[in-house]
Amino acid sequence: MFKRLQHNLFPKLLGCWASLMLLSGNLYAALPTAVAPSNAPKAGDWLTLIKGYAKDAGLVIGLVLAVVAFLWIAWITISKFNEARTGRAEWGEVGLTAVVAAGVMIFISYLLTEASKVI
Repeated sequence: MFKRLQHNLFPKLLGCWASLMLLSGNLYAALPTAVAPSNAPKAGDWLTLIKGYAKDAGLVIGLVLAVVAFLWIAWITISKFNEARTGRAEWGEVGLTAVVAAGVMIFISYLLTEASKVI
C-alpha cells in the first residue's frame, strides 16, 4: 500500500514543484530596493554604506536599552507604590523614587542624544 501511494504521489509532487518554480521566476522582479542608511553614501562606496548601517544599528540598540531602563524604573516605582499601599513603605519614599526615576530617565535621554552625535 505504501509503495503504491509513494509511486502515485511522487510524480504529482514533482509536477507541482516544477510548476511553482516556473511561476515564481516573475516574483523576483517586483522586489523593492534596499533602504539606505540615514547617512546615505554615494553609489559604490560599500565601506561607508556598512558604516552607516552600523551607526543605525548602534542607535537602535541604544534605544532598546533605554526602553529596558524605562520599564525597569517603572517596575521599581510601581512596586514602591504597592509597598506604600500595604504600609511597608512611606509615601515619601514613593515620591523620592519617582523623582529619582525621572532624573535617571532625563540623564539616559541626554546620553542617548550625545551618543547619536558621536556615532
